[in-house]
Amino acid sequence: MHVSNVKVAHESRLSFHTSRFFSSLKRFGGTARLLAALALDVSNFCLNQQSPCSSAEDQPIQTFVIPHSHMDVGWVYTIQESMHAYAANVYTSVTQELSKYKDRRFIAVEQEFFRLWWDTVASDSLKKQVRQLVTEGRLEFIIGGQVMHDEAVTDLDDQILQMTEGHGFLYQTFGVRPRFSWHVDPFGASATTPVLFALAGFDAHLISRIDYDLKHSMQKNKKLQFVWRGSPSLKAKQEIFTHTMDQFSYCTPSHLPFSSSSGFYWNGIALFPDPPIDGVYPNMSLPVTKETVQLYAKTMVENIKQRAAWFRTSHVLWPWGCDKQFYNSSVQFRNMDPLMKYINQNSKEFGVTVQYATLSEYFQSVHQTNLSWDVRGAEDFLPYSSEPYQAWTGFYASRNVLKGVARRASSQLYAAETLFTRYRVSFPDGPVAKDWALEKLRALRWAVSEVQHHDGITGTESPKVAEMYTQHLVQAMMGVDELLAALFLLPHNLAASNIRDTNFHRKDADHSLEQHVIIYNPLAWNVTTMVNVTITFPSAIVYDDDGQPVPAQIQRSAQSNISYDLFILVELGGLQHKKYLIKVSGTPCSKKSKCLNTYEAKAAVFERRSVKDWRKTGRRLLPVLSESYKLMFDRDTNLLHSITYLQENRRVRMTQDFWEYDANGDVKAGPISDNYIFSANGSAVRAYKAVAMEIIPGKIVTEIRQYFYREDGDEDYAFSITTRVPECSGTVLQCHRLEQSYSLGPLHINTEVVLRTSSSLKNNRTLYSDDNGYQMMKRIYKKFPNNTLARNYFPMVRTAYIEDDLSRLVLLSDRAHGVSSQANGQLEVMLHRRLWNNLAWNLGYNLTLNDSSVVTPTLWMVLGSVGATSKLHPRGAVELQHRPVIMPIDQPRLPQKEKELTLSTPVPPVVLPPNLHLLSLSIPGWNYSSHHSIHLSHIHSSTDLVSEPDFDRVLLRIMHLFEEEEDPELSKPVTINLKDILRGIGEVTVLEERSLTGTWDVTGLQRWKWKTADTLAKKNESCPSSGDEDFTVTVSPKEIRTFFVHFSSRNL
Repeated sequence: MHVSNVKVAHESRLSFHTSRFFSSLKRFGGTARLLAALALDVSNFCLNQQSPCSSAEDQPIQTFVIPHSHMDVGWVYTIQESMHAYAANVYTSVTQELSKYKDRRFIAVEQEFFRLWWDTVASDSLKKQVRQLVTEGRLEFIIGGQVMHDEAVTDLDDQILQMTEGHGFLYQTFGVRPRFSWHVDPFGASATTPVLFALAGFDAHLISRIDYDLKHSMQKNKKLQFVWRGSPSLKAKQEIFTHTMDQFSYCTPSHLPFSSSSGFYWNGIALFPDPPIDGVYPNMSLPVTKETVQLYAKTMVENIKQRAAWFRTSHVLWPWGCDKQFYNSSVQFRNMDPLMKYINQNSKEFGVTVQYATLSEYFQSVHQTNLSWDVRGAEDFLPYSSEPYQAWTGFYASRNVLKGVARRASSQLYAAETLFTRYRVSFPDGPVAKDWALEKLRALRWAVSEVQHHDGITGTESPKVAEMYTQHLVQAMMGVDELLAALFLLPHNLAASNIRDTNFHRKDADHSLEQHVIIYNPLAWNVTTMVNVTITFPSAIVYDDDGQPVPAQIQRSAQSNISYDLFILVELGGLQHKKYLIKVSGTPCSKKSKCLNTYEAKAAVFERRSVKDWRKTGRRLLPVLSESYKLMFDRDTNLLHSITYLQENRRVRMTQDFWEYDANGDVKAGPISDNYIFSANGSAVRAYKAVAMEIIPGKIVTEIRQYFYREDGDEDYAFSITTRVPECSGTVLQCHRLEQSYSLGPLHINTEVVLRTSSSLKNNRTLYSDDNGYQMMKRIYKKFPNNTLARNYFPMVRTAYIEDDLSRLVLLSDRAHGVSSQANGQLEVMLHRRLWNNLAWNLGYNLTLNDSSVVTPTLWMVLGSVGATSKLHPRGAVELQHRPVIMPIDQPRLPQKEKELTLSTPVPPVVLPPNLHLLSLSIPGWNYSSHHSIHLSHIHSSTDLVSEPDFDRVLLRIMHLFEEEEDPELSKPVTINLKDILRGIGEVTVLEERSLTGTWDVTGLQRWKWKTADTLAKKNESCPSSGDEDFTVTVSPKEIRTFFVHFSSRNL
């Protein structure tokens, strides 16, 4: 997906189609550019019996040739284009060719293309062949998720979702459960991923993209394989053996010393938009003949021995494939078969044997060596650099809009899943058709899963593919909007009353217009918070279900001069919704026209301040007070000056503003920034020359709006910060956060803009950012010989903070960004990028990231002591991700005929302890027996394998939010009775504990044990209970417990 600058001259000498093929090889970075030379040099090195490439035990190297095709679900071409050009042909031709000879193998990795082929292309005959190949273990599904998800900017919720969707399909259809990963292309490796794969029942994990210098060191010291304990709390309970691919990564070495064509790719290069009619593709390798077989064998053996020198065992994983391969499997196998036969016939001479293999066959052989392996703790491989000036840290912020849409879609899906589950259990015969509802949910599950691809949510795809992802997400979200409306409004909804029958008309009311709004809390906690409803009237009164006025605040919107923000203070139980009546009027509030509990807030506007006039600052400070904070704004600059957290009366000096990095776009002038790479052309510079400010004091929230202008005389601002300071009291979580939203763009070309928060904290440039919203990682500032600035950027999915001995400053995010601490006390977040460069490869694929959009991300800020913020930020991050759902159900109109007030009976809340999070509550719909043997029997005996959805099985996941010893109380294990917790939904009758994606009964899940240096010191971990008779479950720090739940038939 990316080519280094040093390769451009070489690439220009290749044909257009050859360069397209090599582009996938060139993504492997700095070491990759040496591969051709290495392949030549090793010819006089590895065949020498005295060379270090020969086996220490003089036994033949056992080579596992693993045929595969790396099929990006997106990137350059849309899914429809890829299916037509090559992807469908991969599965058709592989199925046909594997069926011809028993020794052939193939691994299938991402499920989206396979499922599309299975549902729309495969004939009954092909499906029968596939089932046979899967049963025989010759076609093996690896990872099994919908996509090979990115690991840096994806959220925990969505990683689990896309795996669950793929695993559910595979298990229902074939009765298979993937046991190994193949994460060969994500740009860096998260410590969360091995934990999730272990929880899903995997026996081994495979990664590839790690820092070029680290990989070189690991190769040299034979440290590419280890046992990874990704969670500091779970430790050995969820460890997993991990194999790091060597410098050749997942592609077969393409250089042939005896040919100008690439090697081992006899089917050539896929053509877009249409496959060639004559079947002749560009850059087809020389066929294996009597004349070429020895040359091919020598090249292959040389490479095998080079790789063998980097690993501890005599087993070599030799991936045969690359991007978009095996669409003509006949020509592939027709050439590899005789080549492998020749090598095996001369194995004594070569010192090598070769065999087709699946990934499980390779890992089984390594496991059987019973070696003792090094342990890697809870460290990740982020960020990732492929060369000294190629830090892949730019994509953390690429396509901010797509990142935001993807997270909103995920949040909406979470809310709809919980609401439909509750509806289905309570009203199994209700008017919302269950098949229609599941169809809407599955469409959004598919779209959210799809965009998690490592060239999707990363923002590294072409514009047309970004548009495809967005279109799929938006269309599916519209469908789920329809579902939510139906669940709320049709008769026998959760409130057991019709909104039209409920009337809040007061006898003394004027002729105001009325609008109804439903607000739903999708979390299993009671929440008190404010929500914002946009209206087009200057005054409003809000009433609750009981007809009582609700505290509210109205003010002119920051986004539009013709609309108003109506802030409503709501209290909602876990998984509860309430209906509100908003009476709006074109007449502003006055003494004669009272607005009851609605406060009309008005702005105080401050003079615009030019940067050039900032000679004396800090003389005129303006305070903004809340129960938790005192913010001071400097009237000489219109910037934030300091924040005091009042619980300990400690002041922290702090400013916030926008800075920008200038990016180089000319490859002849030096390193460039692009979709993937951040390569700063010097330090950041201030992105504005003047700042304006207005403050809107309120009774629910005080809002500070700051506008940043590129030039003194500009009429329109380039950037803005809107800070909302809640006016509340008590221990409500909302009191302890400052809600900030931003506006940026369109940017100037080749600029990368950051929000820089500069404070008096003494953090020594050390920061903490999260791995996928699951765990926090300590990021120590490191100096490098080259590119230090960019290599100290890290992904921030939900949370980042800096701290010293006294205070911690936390930022929570509604989407992924890049984050860094470039100076003491500084925390900068890259919010937006707009780039163009003249690299031929980027231009050819339209990957220059000329993103002219306006982005509006949100961050929540929490400031306080380390102990206080530790209690707040894990739950705060979840609350930001899953804010209350606001659904206006009609337009403002005149009051209907007056009726008596019909009170609805609210559903009982579902409430978990504060350190436990309801990670999932859904009806997956996959239909299979919980007993594996029974399910397999059904698959093998049934002629009609089309399953009706299972609407009675509920998937439940509970997650402990805290690490061990993170908090004196909240880090303790929690014991709950799920029957009691879920009583608000229905009566639980059966509770089965399952693996993370639901396909394993945990009592039958026996993962491989890998010997480590501390094996003898490990404690015997007992299997978790699979649902005791009293339904009591204990959840330990950072555990994710997954269950199938069945409710009483009285509910269903």
